[in-house]
Amino acid sequence: MQAEYARIPFADLSTHRLPQQVSSEQAVLLADILPTAYEVGVLNGGVRPGDTVVVVGAGPIGLAAILTAKLFSPAHIVAVDKAESRLQAAKNLGADVTLTPDRVPLGAIRALTGGLGADVVMEAVGLPQTFELCASLARPGGRVANIGVHGKPATLHLEELWIRNLTITTGLVDTYSTPALLDMLLAGQIDVSTLVTHRFPLDDIMHAYDVFADPARTGALKVLLTR
Repeated sequence: MQAEYARIPFADLSTHRLPQQVSSEQAVLLADILPTAYEVGVLNGGVRPGDTVVVVGAGPIGLAAILTAKLFSPAHIVAVDKAESRLQAAKNLGADVTLTPDRVPLGAIRALTGGLGADVVMEAVGLPQTFELCASLARPGGRVANIGVHGKPATLHLEELWIRNLTITTGLVDTYSTPALLDMLLAGQIDVSTLVTHRFPLDDIMHAYDVFADPARTGALKVLLTR
């Protein structure tokens, strides 16, 4: 099958085969991680050439956000995470600066941007404290794109934010970008080969969850189950 099938509307792709060049692992990433990061993070956040972009959370979604943000030639990409293994993965995928939350990210971002803050900040964790951190890192007129799934309320500090003219976006992926991402994958513009770090048979699913739940020890990014 030729690459032009990638431009068929995604709703029609169910009746077609993927191009032979696309592996099963790549197809799994195209099903959720890549379009989620790209649509809800990069596109909603409006990443533009020359921007300073901060991604808080360097799990699979955050790493995919770093990977696809690079398509827009930002000046700086900063990754924030607690796990050193994931920060190293972020650096390998294109992050210029890596920080842990206890390294005073606000001061580092202001130093990088002449005191202004980041143009785009993406939240890829889903915790109240990480959302509030993202809002604090954005410059006046900046954009905060929330990708993470939140299970608890987060405080919106309007007493501090009202004067800063921030744009905050949220959303759920609808995969409209998958055909374009498939084209970019086929063209070699994006490389997802390092996102899958562990592979398990389906019968070993509990061990797989244990590995994924402890990335600081295991170095896990995306864990793939097969049968």
